Amino acid sequence: MVSFKLSSFLALVSAAAVLAVPASAGNATAIDIQRRATITTSTTGTSGGLYYSLWMQSNGGATMNIGTNQYSLTWQTSSQDVVAGIGWNPGSAQAITYSGSFTPNGNAYLSVYGWTTNPLVEYYITDSYGTYNPSSGLQQLGTVTSDGGTYNIYKTTRVNAPSIQGTQTFSQYWSVRTSHRVGGTITTSNHFNAWKALGMTMGAFNEQILATEGYESSGSSSITISGGGNGSPNPTTTNPATTPTSPPSTGGTVAHYGQCGGQGWTGGTVCASPYTCQASNGNVSLLNGVDAVSDLISL
Repeated sequence: MVSFKLSSFLALVSAAAVLAVPASAGNATAIDIQRRATITTSTTGTSGGLYYSLWMQSNGGATMNIGTNQYSLTWQTSSQDVVAGIGWNPGSAQAITYSGSFTPNGNAYLSVYGWTTNPLVEYYITDSYGTYNPSSGLQQLGTVTSDGGTYNIYKTTRVNAPSIQGTQTFSQYWSVRTSHRVGGTITTSNHFNAWKALGMTMGAFNEQILATEGYESSGSSSITISGGGNGSPNPTTTNPATTPTSPPSTGGTVAHYGQCGGQGWTGGTVCASPYTCQASNGNVSLLNGVDAVSDLISL
């Protein structure tokens, strides 16, 4: 398990700078907790057929209780950074249905969290968060509508940072829901497809959990997973993903990767130098410069 923490809450430029710490660090071990329902140290394993992970930066200050398809977590500021959840290893492009409660006091996230390898990517599909928006300071690349809500899409790069493969440089992807919720279905394939359409490549699935993360905060959560995984029913969404869109132009001159035309477009049509408008396909808007929604177009 690798957790990301913000290096500084007060500087937006560091909002994307998060520390990744592998679950294998410290005293993390892989165990089967069929005979143990409460854990208080950094640990990964399986319970009732589901993968679980608890990671703490300070290895203290948090307690995770695991039941059938369910976990609860309480944490204190003494844990510094804590990430806990249940799910699968490896994960997949699946619909994950969950319910429960999420009560943070400070900075915390409730997300589908996971990794892929080759390429190495860390990703978050965030349904709710506490006092700090994890996308603060990041450039929005587009949006995706899924499961009754709209998610803003972001990408950043971690340079020489700890990961599930040791110290590496890797991409970090975010889908952050614009209206908070705790419970429902997260159709991960909608996000993965939207990311791919924006040129955000993924690799082979590694771990994937419905995670609670708290950084220098306190709080509690209790989450139950009722659908998802191999052989489990994957509920369908009533609002399938739409084609990802670029943020709208705010003037007559369109910035790099901004929309500059298309059916019904009423914004700017002049691209900032040295870029020119390029059409992708009939299902997406016109983009200037490199087409980040479809195939790469040479300038």
